[in-house]
Amino acid sequence: MDIISIRGPEDIELNTDTVLVLGYFDALHSGHKVLFDKAREIAQQEQLKVAVLTFYESPKLTFAHFEPDLLNHLTYPEKRYNLFADYGVDYLYLTNFTAAFSKVSSDDFINTYIKRLQAQVIVVGFDYKFGHNRTDADYLSRNFRGRVVTVPEVKSKGEKISSTRIRQLVAQGNVAQANHLLGYEFSTRGLVVHGDARGRTIGFPTANLAPIDRTFLPADGVYVTDVLMTDKRYRAMTSIGKNVTFGGSELRLEVHIFDFDGDIYGEQLEIIWLDKIREMIKFNNIDELVDQLHRDQIAAQKWESSHPV
Repeated sequence: MDIISIRGPEDIELNTDTVLVLGYFDALHSGHKVLFDKAREIAQQEQLKVAVLTFYESPKLTFAHFEPDLLNHLTYPEKRYNLFADYGVDYLYLTNFTAAFSKVSSDDFINTYIKRLQAQVIVVGFDYKFGHNRTDADYLSRNFRGRVVTVPEVKSKGEKISSTRIRQLVAQGNVAQANHLLGYEFSTRGLVVHGDARGRTIGFPTANLAPIDRTFLPADGVYVTDVLMTDKRYRAMTSIGKNVTFGGSELRLEVHIFDFDGDIYGEQLEIIWLDKIREMIKFNNIDELVDQLHRDQIAAQKWESSHPV
């Protein structure tokens, strides 16, 4: 897959006809995947390439009062790009959703971006809107010389699969259901840094992680996780929150990796969030904490997914 950064339509140089998929696609969840499945099917039937035009950041940043969460993502950039490739995209065009871009009319968008992207077929979701005048797929169908395929709403348990819904699940700590709706595993990357080294003294050494991406973190609690490190995957249990038993006041992300013992300071780990074990609890003494950690370990080691991802 070719990844091309553009500032405007004049930067697009493409000499092959395409199926063009339009949208933001922050999460690239299972609802989005239906669009790419359709695009790939059409591309194979009509001997076309699959192209995508999307944005680095949420378009909301251009319109809404700024809040830090607007800069966060459900997937870090490299993982997002790999998913596009896995879903069959040949050309990924990325641009910034600027004030100037927001003022482009629907007709101008069709006559510049879409034309230069050599689109013969366009695939969009049922709720797709575009252009300064926020026109829909029906308008696109009437004014685009090719074919427009609109993919209907994709639901799970009677509710639309959406990035908003998935973010809410992550914020609630329901990472298992979030993974089910994503169609892949929600994860967090971090560097191993020095902490209090208290876990080693009680038989549960932990790697303290400093997150390196602008991605959402799940709710405070203890989770069953897997850890990706140097191309190997380990089962683990991970806590996120303030270490209240020891009077902690700062957010900590700590992972205890099973069947592993090594000096990994400075290593980059990827935490695969699988399921929540329990809430963060303030224990009365160290013995209570250690007893609970043993129960957490058993739960994490026995855990098996109820949803194929």
